[in-house]
Amino acid sequence: MRPYQLEGFGWLSRLYRGGFGGILADDMGLGKTLQAIALMLHARQLWEHPHSREQLPAAQRTPAPFLVVAPSSVVSNWEMEIRRFAPSLRVTSIEGKLPSERRLAELVAENDVLLTTYTLLRLNDEAYAAPRFAGLILDEAQFVKNRNTKAHRAAAEIRAPFKLAVTGTPMENNLGELGALLALVAPSLFRSTSTFNRQFARPIETLGDKDRLALLHRRIKPFMLRRTKESVVLDLPAKQEQQVLVRLNDEHQHVYETHLNRERQKILNLVQDMDRNRFTIFQSLTHLRMLALDPALVDPQLADISSSKLDALFENLEDVISEGHRALVFSQFTSFLKVFAQRLTERGIAFEYLDGSTRHRSQVIEDFKAGTAPLFLISLKAGGFGLNLTEADYCFLLDPWWNPAVEAQAIDRIHRIGQQNRVMVYRLISQGTIEEKVVALQENKRQLISTVMDGADGFAKSLTAQDIRDLLE
Repeated sequence: MRPYQLEGFGWLSRLYRGGFGGILADDMGLGKTLQAIALMLHARQLWEHPHSREQLPAAQRTPAPFLVVAPSSVVSNWEMEIRRFAPSLRVTSIEGKLPSERRLAELVAENDVLLTTYTLLRLNDEAYAAPRFAGLILDEAQFVKNRNTKAHRAAAEIRAPFKLAVTGTPMENNLGELGALLALVAPSLFRSTSTFNRQFARPIETLGDKDRLALLHRRIKPFMLRRTKESVVLDLPAKQEQQVLVRLNDEHQHVYETHLNRERQKILNLVQDMDRNRFTIFQSLTHLRMLALDPALVDPQLADISSSKLDALFENLEDVISEGHRALVFSQFTSFLKVFAQRLTERGIAFEYLDGSTRHRSQVIEDFKAGTAPLFLISLKAGGFGLNLTEADYCFLLDPWWNPAVEAQAIDRIHRIGQQNRVMVYRLISQGTIEEKVVALQENKRQLISTVMDGADGFAKSLTAQDIRDLLE
């Protein structure tokens, strides 16, 4: 283990021995999985020595397996890592269908680690709540960041004296998400949701209360460990990020402005009642964002109008491919990725493709890692986690997302341990469109995340009617 990973393991073991839970919030690519595996191995070693076992809290002295819950696409990676780094741990993955109650009890008795998915946890909450576990590890814990979801409630009902949330993005949009994770791993830290919102979320997000911010930071610090790559990985190659402004061609610009004028009037009328009209508003904003990419995405009859974004992308890719580099290309719109894929096929350029509907996901990933295709087209939703693609050294983000954390996750697919080359990141932004406004909005979210997670100055608020108006200026 690297020094900072040993430090993380030490922090986890102190929490475990003290009977506390926590949030391991290291940057993507720093080995959070490895640190959690070390903790599970350490726990078993404690049980095997009577003197050490007696030093544990009473609820943790009886051996039991750890339950690891992860997105379905990541479960196989957990099993592979456990067998690689801790082969003495007995591990079984539960996927696809939950075994019978009797078989589940047998698996609990026979294993040191059980791996399962958030889908199975949500659909079989009572079955998972029955056994006693040594600990619950929630990987990509942003899946349970909403207190009102069944997945969150199911995680809360798991019988485990130790609970750990593992995520590089413990807070993506607002303080309520961080509060939801803390309610799972350290339920006694705040008395209730309403108390957390009244004492911390509203004063910090709405009023910019620095005293409340400092108090929150002090209170959560013992229960959350966060390190950035820049602070701990001295040998990680440099990462250079560049924003590329794409000027729309005349026809593309005309179509965009025509739709903008129509959608602006519609949205400005709807923002008077944000709560009631939120879905319709975001539907219209999505319409404009797709237009900024390619007019044909919203009207197939406009297919003869060239996409300025794709034209700019091909200009950038020409040198990348000719010089032997490999690139990841991300978009949240699978329809746009498919248009790009078609253009690549027409030009005879090899590529791999991954979105939420891709079957044999692991095979596609391995084909890119081992093959000669210079490009890997990935939807943000399908590729935001669970991927290690250091074979690539270029990353193209074709459209900005509301939250900068999502983009950071995409970049961290290649800028992580194992990368040998300098990483080049290009954000393609359609000039004079809603995309530029989204980038500005992202900066507010960066300030909020930095403020709470790292103790920096700066404040932000949740998306409001005025934010929507600013997007349409």
